[in-house]
Amino acid sequence: MKIGVSAVSGSLDAQIDPRFGRCQYFVLVDGETMTFEVIANASQGALHGAGIQAARIVSDRGVEVVLTGNIGPNAFQVLSSAGIKVMTGVVGTVQEAIERYQRGELEEAGGPTGGGHFGMGSRRGRRG
Repeated sequence: MKIGVSAVSGSLDAQIDPRFGRCQYFVLVDGETMTFEVIANASQGALHGAGIQAARIVSDRGVEVVLTGNIGPNAFQVLSSAGIKVMTGVVGTVQEAIERYQRGELEEAGGPTGGGHFGMGSRRGRRG
């Protein structure tokens, strides 16, 4: 099973990035062998559609489960439509998250956990 994890750097020791669509990297892990591939998230700086683009990146690589801190509505919809399970509220390192998932300690998200534009870093002109 291929597991996609949002991460702040490209290793199994990397911390989970709490943002899915705007994470720095995706660490794609084979859950049986623990071999992994690292993909820089090209959509992290997108003004619009970062979550959708990020969801397509992991979906196109055959990911079956995503582990992340939070996920917005558009990314959640794309992943759900592709049959990809999403686990949110995940913290710690990539390896720790994989191990918790394999032990059945993570729960599948029933919906998005962040609004659109979560994690952009500034309010970008929106009223507060």
